[in-house]
Amino acid sequence: MNTGTLNLVKLEITRALRNKKYIFFTLLYPAALFLMLGGTLDGTTKVMGTELTMPAFYMVAMASFGALTAVLVGNAERIAKEREAGWVRQLRLTALPGHGYVLGKTASAGVLSLPAILVVFLVAAVAKGVRFEVWQWLALTGSIWAGSLVFAALGVAIGYLASADNVRPLSMLFYFGLSILGGLWMPTAAFPQWLQDICEWLPTHAYAGLGQAIELGGAPHLKDVAILAVYFVLFTGAAAWLYRKDSLKA
Repeated sequence: MNTGTLNLVKLEITRALRNKKYIFFTLLYPAALFLMLGGTLDGTTKVMGTELTMPAFYMVAMASFGALTAVLVGNAERIAKEREAGWVRQLRLTALPGHGYVLGKTASAGVLSLPAILVVFLVAAVAKGVRFEVWQWLALTGSIWAGSLVFAALGVAIGYLASADNVRPLSMLFYFGLSILGGLWMPTAAFPQWLQDICEWLPTHAYAGLGQAIELGGAPHLKDVAILAVYFVLFTGAAAWLYRKDSLKA
């Protein structure tokens, strides 16, 4: 990253940390959901369709959900509002290149997802006694954090696709739709078979699969990694194309 992009990343992180909505919805909300969904049963009850206990399953699910909250909804809304206010147009007059803006937005969103992951892990360990090997904790943190960049790119694309007036309903549609169908709120084994066949190709399903494989003592499945890689290319490509298209309108 060049100096301009790094400065933009620092600015975005500072702004988010001062935002009370970020603190609640990104740090506290997923942890509270974990306690409600995964913390109500003992640590021996297995989740339908998996070999994971309820606390272990929902720890990964809610850590992924918290990261998704950090990088998707807030990022999309900030970009759409900045476009309307003329901030993005002003940045184009500086030395910051277009790809630097997109990269800076994606990177800063990715950094902000890390606290959300760690808070859920801490609550799971303290409140429900979830225990793993050191390598598993490190691998879980790294895989969920890296996977969040896929949705950070989606947030950038939505921010350039939607206006400030309709960005929230559009981002929420993706946010809740991907979360529910991807198995972050409930196991997809509870869905009809035809819906399960569709869900297994969604990025959130592959995203949750990364952590679930590590919890079971293995490496992430190649299929899940490949699905996320394809979606990352698609979302970053869409974000870059929409950015250039928006630049032509200015």
